[in-house]
Amino acid sequence: MVKGRDLLIYLSVTYEGDWDKIYDAIKRKDKNFTSEDVDRAVLSIKAKTITLLDNNYPEILKKCYRPPFVLYYYGDLTLIDEDKSISVVGSRNCSPYGEEMTKNIVSVIAKKLTIVSGLARGIDSLAAQTAIDVGGKTIAVLGSGIDYCYPKENWQLYEEIKKNHLLISEYPNLTKPNRENFPMRNRLIAYFSNSLFMAEGSTKSGSFITVSYALEKGSDVFCLPHEANKNSGCNKLIKEGATLVESGEEILQYYNF
Repeated sequence: MVKGRDLLIYLSVTYEGDWDKIYDAIKRKDKNFTSEDVDRAVLSIKAKTITLLDNNYPEILKKCYRPPFVLYYYGDLTLIDEDKSISVVGSRNCSPYGEEMTKNIVSVIAKKLTIVSGLARGIDSLAAQTAIDVGGKTIAVLGSGIDYCYPKENWQLYEEIKKNHLLISEYPNLTKPNRENFPMRNRLIAYFSNSLFMAEGSTKSGSFITVSYALEKGSDVFCLPHEANKNSGCNKLIKEGATLVESGEEILQYYNF
């Protein structure tokens, strides 16, 4: 008899983590597989796994939009603690100002809070690397398969997080980073913490997807102010009620650290 968690892994591998397809197969009570098919799928996984049926599945994710059926990870799962983490998002093509201020702010907050990001170019990878450089901890949430480093240029950072921090994805093995995966990835970045810092991004930035999930969750949103008349998403959010911050100390003071 096939175990429930193994069936979820089989469906996840078969449909490359696509939530809608997995849900549809469950809803249809799809039985077009054998126990050997399930075993083969489970054995194909190199990473550690946690499923929606497991007792140690992160409680906070049960409340998010489309809770992942399976999470694949390397590293320390206990780093998932929304009260001791902050999500950091921003532009892939960050400005010198955005880069400098991200380093300055993250180098301070990473001494008290785990930094959650998406390992993308720009602000994400900069935040993760800065946290590591100051001896802090970081969680990288991938929009690709857990064994697929994207972008390739972040291979060294990917390996460091995999070994000493937490690398996590709802996409198995070498699933390619399809465009549709990243908005789904963003909900996990938001839900892994109770606060979010947006360092930079235009008013059409993909970071707004993560911000919207953070607001849905009830998280605090902090933004770095930018020069006027530059189509700044941060300035737009500040006008709408986000907290303006110019230093890491301001974020820590907000939480009485």
